[in-house]
Amino acid sequence: MLKDELLGKIANCRLCGLCEGRTNVVPGDGSWDADVFFVGEGPGRDEDLQGKPFVGAAGRLLTEMIESIGMSRDEVFITNVVKCRPPSNRDPLPDEVRSCRPYLDEQIKIIKPKLIVTLGRHSMGHFLPGLKISEVHGQPKRATGIWQDRQVFLPLYHPAVALYDSRKKDVLFEDFEMIPLILKKLNESS
Repeated sequence: MLKDELLGKIANCRLCGLCEGRTNVVPGDGSWDADVFFVGEGPGRDEDLQGKPFVGAAGRLLTEMIESIGMSRDEVFITNVVKCRPPSNRDPLPDEVRSCRPYLDEQIKIIKPKLIVTLGRHSMGHFLPGLKISEVHGQPKRATGIWQDRQVFLPLYHPAVALYDSRKKDVLFEDFEMIPLILKKLNESS
């Protein structure tokens, strides 16, 4: 599938009830040639209003962390497991996640990132079920991938956690330092 065709399908999606309450669909933002692919849980209020992922307070922190490793938002791709805002920012329901899964899979197939960074336990559980974020954050993991045999994932806490727990902010910045190291290793082995 081509990028524009996929974006059209996402924009017109009515596969689950989340479409009823959305202001804008939030397909993702950034480079479609990115080496690093960030996946959060779902859009919040600011994201729904602007149609872009991670633009609120958590998004500003994510941008700061991306810049702390010498990258910019334009170089990476940022999206969510679901493309429409769940009401009252509740967790996406299993059927909502299933409805959006083909869109996320197709984005990964098109972009072919070297590293998928999961932001938060819901995003991590989507790709790496059965793990606990508190035990595996900052540790690269391999799993059966969508476009290659063994996909590399880096589970991280969601940036929103650091807004409520300042200790997690230091952990997040420290875990982010793994991204360039993992990319270097992947580039050396390819």
